Amino acid sequence: MNMNQIQPADRLGQVSEYYFSRKLKEVARLNAEGHDIISLAIGSPDMPPSRQTVDKLCEVAANPNAHGYQPTMGTPELREAMAFFYKRWYQVDLNPQTEILPLIGSKEGILHATLAFVNPGDKVLVPNPGYPTYTSLSKILGAEIVNYDLREDNEWQPDFDSLEKMDLSGVKLMWTNYPNMPTGGNARMETYKKLVDFAQRHGIVVVNDNPYSFILNDKPLSLLQVDGAKECCIEFNSMSKSHNMPGWRVGMCCSNAQFIQWILKIKSNIDSGTFRGIQLAAAEALHNDASWHVEANINTYQKRRMIAEEIMSTLGCVFDKKQRGMFLWGKIPEKYDDAEMLTERVLHEARVFITPGFIFGSNGARYIRISLCAKDDKMKEALQRIQALEW
Repeated sequence: MNMNQIQPADRLGQVSEYYFSRKLKEVARLNAEGHDIISLAIGSPDMPPSRQTVDKLCEVAANPNAHGYQPTMGTPELREAMAFFYKRWYQVDLNPQTEILPLIGSKEGILHATLAFVNPGDKVLVPNPGYPTYTSLSKILGAEIVNYDLREDNEWQPDFDSLEKMDLSGVKLMWTNYPNMPTGGNARMETYKKLVDFAQRHGIVVVNDNPYSFILNDKPLSLLQVDGAKECCIEFNSMSKSHNMPGWRVGMCCSNAQFIQWILKIKSNIDSGTFRGIQLAAAEALHNDASWHVEANINTYQKRRMIAEEIMSTLGCVFDKKQRGMFLWGKIPEKYDDAEMLTERVLHEARVFITPGFIFGSNGARYIRISLCAKDDKMKEALQRIQALEW
């Protein structure tokens, strides 16, 4: 067979390799050459889950009868724990039988929700800047991307006047993400109320991606706290950030029973239920003491945030101290043409990997993002390396 006769699907032409997938290869090469790069780029918590979470995983894994296929809908124990979590922290009532769907991480949920609601050619509202997967998966599935602007002068909240002036015909989904990644703009009940009203009036399903509500934040909010939100909105939540479980791949989809059934119909044709040990351990984690959350999600990140602020200031960047989440977002000095000019110099001269904001959209072109997911000593060393150079 002539291999030149084989061509990939056209959809591959709609996306490029994920920035971090590509850049981490370069970082690995630099490390192999002995450069000892400190990564402050990716939001992968470096701390372990609670002790009882790990203990439960080991306990279940030791049971010889625990290794079979699990229900795609998730175990009753996990769904009940997720409902408990929403009631405990957000004061939101969810029926664990019909209004919650465990996910293999929120990224999977983005795929499934898009497949469940969006036909090829339909439009999807995507924030700029925003999580790149909202754009890439929509493109892969043949949807038309309609960007809506998030701006610093509006504290990274949607501009509803501008949204109302847009051509919304054919729009099926709207992606939101508060506390916002990458900008750190915090969730606001005022914004949530406007989103629900917007969804109801225009027949658009608003999907709020909510994995950061506990990081450096003592007042977590949920879109589903708004009256009527459950009827027209979906919320994803994730245990990756809030419970230090990124590699476990446990998320949740919360909405009305009809929406959950539609998404389950897609999910059940794509994957099977997660290992029982992970599900029961995740249920255990959702019952963590409040003191665990304070130490893991506020105290630890607060110390690192102070170091990240020093790094930003050393680089001449300006930032909003009211940001929430596990990153720090800052605007670069005017002397740089774009953010990558600065981040490449930081990588190759200071041997510190930070993220240029352009990967999140054109409105991020003059910003950089620093992750707080590195040990304190590594962050301090990164600061020292950067301070040793002229900026």
